[in-house]
Amino acid sequence: MIHAYATSDHCLVPLPEDAPLASARWIDMFDPQPAEVAAVDSLGFSVPTLEDMEEIEISNRLFREGETDYMTAVLPGAGPDGRIVAMPVTFILSLDRLVTVRHHEPRPFVTFPTRADRGTAGVVNADRIFLGLMEETVSRLADLIEGVGRVLDLVGGHVFDGGGSAKDAVLRVALMKIGQQAEVMARVRLGLLSIERVLSFYTATADARDDVEKLRALSRTLNRDVQALEVHADFLGNRIGMTVDATLGLINLQQNNTVRVLSVVAALFLPPTVIASIYGMNFDHMPELHWAFGYPFALGLMALSALLIYLLAKWKKWL
Repeated sequence: MIHAYATSDHCLVPLPEDAPLASARWIDMFDPQPAEVAAVDSLGFSVPTLEDMEEIEISNRLFREGETDYMTAVLPGAGPDGRIVAMPVTFILSLDRLVTVRHHEPRPFVTFPTRADRGTAGVVNADRIFLGLMEETVSRLADLIEGVGRVLDLVGGHVFDGGGSAKDAVLRVALMKIGQQAEVMARVRLGLLSIERVLSFYTATADARDDVEKLRALSRTLNRDVQALEVHADFLGNRIGMTVDATLGLINLQQNNTVRVLSVVAALFLPPTVIASIYGMNFDHMPELHWAFGYPFALGLMALSALLIYLLAKWKKWL
């Protein structure tokens, strides 16, 4: 699927279906089909395949052909099955046109066309559309980081409020939520790292662009934002680790309490078991076997021994 946009009055305007692609300032290719790839290739671009985009070598993700830059970043977004995944997105930037190639749906590609006029970069040329899209992507990653922070605040309240007396079911749910947020943070950190590389590459190769100093200033500003978000992501990563450790510690404490109670209960029945075993040996010379009060005496002795063990456990605060 191809979404093509032209610029008009500082806004991005979708091109009609019958309009030629050559008149588009931004061509967004989502899961492109062979005919769509051929149409864009005819404009002088080389549209990469998904296998090409997934190459991890930096030379395959960031390179220049002639006056066209090919930059690939790994961004979080909705996959074909609706799940949030991190997949590569390629930005092909020439002097007069931006082409993006993706096989999933990062949210900035949905929101940016309607909000491009409110960005700091503007949309007067392909470079500024690219930087505006980068700005929208960085803002989206910042929103994800803030969302993780809010979830950690909520989970931490459930885990730690009440002096660590949260129930086992609550702790298990909290552990699952923390794990989900850890996955989100992993995708965000990967996105920040790849965007930082893309912006650094763009800054280094922007010499041939018009108004290069302003473009570089915008790129450096975005890079500083990315670096600040990376620091925040590191903080949240440490917080996630601490919360996981604390939650597991509370689960272990509850399990230890359960084992301790079971151990005390077993100790309560140990002396009565010994007494019953002694009088169950059935030797011939056992005076109590023929004693009229032998049975109640044995029961009373067993009850007394269990009571003494119970009082000892209460005194030692084992129960």
